[in-house]
Amino acid sequence: MNSDTHVSVLQAEAVEALNIVSDGRYVDATYGRGGHSEKIIEQLGESGRLLAIDRDPDALADAERRFYDDQRFNIVSANFADIDHVIEQHDWVGTVDGLLLDLGVSSPQLDVANRGFGFSRDGPLDMRMDPLTGVSAAQWLADVREENLVYVLKTYGEERYARRIAAAIVAARTIAPITHTLQLADIVKAAHPRWERHHHPATRSFQAIRIHVNGELDAISQVLTKATSVLKKGGRLVVISFHSLEDRLVKRALRKPPPPADLPRHLPLPDTQAHPWKLLSKAIKASDEELARNPRARSAVMRVAQRVV
Repeated sequence: MNSDTHVSVLQAEAVEALNIVSDGRYVDATYGRGGHSEKIIEQLGESGRLLAIDRDPDALADAERRFYDDQRFNIVSANFADIDHVIEQHDWVGTVDGLLLDLGVSSPQLDVANRGFGFSRDGPLDMRMDPLTGVSAAQWLADVREENLVYVLKTYGEERYARRIAAAIVAARTIAPITHTLQLADIVKAAHPRWERHHHPATRSFQAIRIHVNGELDAISQVLTKATSVLKKGGRLVVISFHSLEDRLVKRALRKPPPPADLPRHLPLPDTQAHPWKLLSKAIKASDEELARNPRARSAVMRVAQRVV
């Protein structure tokens, strides 16, 4: 099997954290370009199985090409928010040894101009993970109310100048439809009063619009809630996030809840409130060596937990 030119962030660390057993069942819920899947497959025996999930047609095509003759591998076209339905269809509920989530947008998606995720080259302003469903970024920007746009830029992009940028976008669309990535990037760039060094002023706005168009944070919340029903007791959850909004959701899901106020301090939580997760390490970040090879890994944070209840 030929390796793809794309190398997944924290690839070795993530697969090691899954603690692969040769006859185990694993789910790569964010196939991307198969970097993690390939390393998992390498450690599986004949009876081991890997189920991958993705909603990007390019990712699905890549999986079919790379693993078409491997009986241990299967990929499903789905949003990982629906992981419970996918697992039920495969009769894997509560039997999975490891679940991997590599969140956000992949490098190939950013680098292909016609997907509309980035602005290094001009392309149609799409941004959908699955370009065959939902509303594109261009369609959304054509109709969104200014106050809603401000909310998205501020909440999902943590953009300080959300109000100025939103006003500029709304003004620009009265002159001509905003349909291409460089067009939007130039509008944001002109409206942004303070440019950070080594950081394009449109970066946060593009992130915010992409997250909204794809419903990413809601999907993350759903998959984290459903992870306990997917994994068997002792199974591992490995999550790689790329910005604070994602990581905040992960930390919240894995953090042990506070005990009831009326529970004496020396008593354990009642079974009905037992926390399902045990953290297996502190947050893991890319090594200096990986950062030298792939600067995009600089914001990656990996968290590892084990289902204990």
